[in-house]
Amino acid sequence: MKRMFVLTLALGLSFQSQAQIATATPTKAEMTKIQTKTQPRVIILATGGTIAGAGESATKAAYKAGQVPIDALLNAVPEMHQLAKIEGEQVANIGSQDMNIETWLKLSKRINQIFDNNEADAVVVTHGTDTLEETAYFLSLTIRSNKPVVLVGAMRPSTAMSQDGNRNLLDAVMVASAPQSKNIGTVVVMNELVFAARDVTKTNTTSTATFQSRNFGPLGLIYDGKVNYYYQSTHQPTKKFNVDKLDKLPQVDIVYGYADASPKAIECMIADGAKGLVYAGLGNGNFNAPVGAALEKAAKSGIAVVRSARAGSGRVTLNNEVNDAAMGFAVADDLNPQKARVLLMLSLTGTNDIKVIQDIFFKY
Repeated sequence: MKRMFVLTLALGLSFQSQAQIATATPTKAEMTKIQTKTQPRVIILATGGTIAGAGESATKAAYKAGQVPIDALLNAVPEMHQLAKIEGEQVANIGSQDMNIETWLKLSKRINQIFDNNEADAVVVTHGTDTLEETAYFLSLTIRSNKPVVLVGAMRPSTAMSQDGNRNLLDAVMVASAPQSKNIGTVVVMNELVFAARDVTKTNTTSTATFQSRNFGPLGLIYDGKVNYYYQSTHQPTKKFNVDKLDKLPQVDIVYGYADASPKAIECMIADGAKGLVYAGLGNGNFNAPVGAALEKAAKSGIAVVRSARAGSGRVTLNNEVNDAAMGFAVADDLNPQKARVLLMLSLTGTNDIKVIQDIFFKY
């Protein structure tokens, strides 16, 4: 009888212990709720591009951009759902060679709306690589929140055997979800590197390592599931450009410098209604005599002229080889021509004063 009592007591304690364990251990559904509550919220805004491209063959280079919808992109990388609560929106579905100011404004307004309404803790934008750097810089100048905004693309379409889009997208969500990405500014994530939107540029037509910051290098890198930052750009304007009520921007065109260049292109741009001109100059933003005369004439007629350089790195210096003060020019500092155009368009929404514009270029 005593042995039976001990056995019964032991079994009872065992069942009680198992019941306590079962009660204390969350179910899979409960774990999902816990993760959803604690995970950062990331909205992915898709615009098309190679990352959403499809080709006829896994081994051929030919493809068509913007063929894969946002839902398919999200399903292709299940690992990112472990990092954040993900939602997706299709803003556009184009190759980035067709990116336009209308879509820039749409993106900026939507991202500001997302943060103003506390819809997400971070935003990722999928984008084609051709104009990715311009969109990134535009957003860095117009997004009011200090929450992370990450742009990402791919050099190979989603159907390629060695496509890079899935890894890039996972890394982008990783960067967007990282607590240390707050206040870092708008960034571009490609090839396991994190770049400041202001500094990054596409440097190669086909390489997966095409995005580089030639003057300063990447802000950080992604390795083994971790985001590591090493520095932060000081060009972080505290006052952003407000585009909420705009449906267009002032027309700004880029004039390319070359040996024995003709001023005719400048005359045509002015006749077409340009309010500003960015000159992609030789060396330190230099020009030949006919082009210089045409640019000076434009500046003195009220058209904003900014000297940049075609060299690909370095800065254009004020009042050095060129008497900018006398000719009425501003310089782009270290911005490349395409980014100088973005900043000049936005600057012209508030001022035509070339001295104020020069101050903006040195700060932004």
